[in-house]
Amino acid sequence: MDRLDLGMQLSIRRVALLFWRAVRRRCPNCGGSGLFATWLTFNHRCPTCGIALERGEDGYQVGSYMFNIIASELVFATIFVTVMVATWPSPPWELLLWGGGALMLVMPFLLYPFTKTVFLAFDLVFRPASHDELRTGAIGRR
Repeated sequence: MDRLDLGMQLSIRRVALLFWRAVRRRCPNCGGSGLFATWLTFNHRCPTCGIALERGEDGYQVGSYMFNIIASELVFATIFVTVMVATWPSPPWELLLWGGGALMLVMPFLLYPFTKTVFLAFDLVFRPASHDELRTGAIGRR
């Protein structure tokens, strides 16, 4: 195995670790817990490693909102298609109409903490945390 293959394996392993931690609502950077004060309230920094959880760019939260919308729609589509296939040829149209509407109202709240941490993991893949950021949470401070 040459160095390029080893580097690729390490980077794939690192990406998988970041996302595994994020799906468990832990800090993608260090794996620490305590990122949320409540279900919908995100702390400013990780209590373990100190990384700024909203990394200081204008519009940063829009990325996590987009992840939330996409995840909610994927859950809806999966349930919709599953019910359609399971009940074909006479699907319960009323249930799909009203249940789907209710699902699209509830899912963003249920998925919020997961999509916040997954978006942070996504960001860390492309912009790894610097030592300054970990010590001081300094990214984006003015």
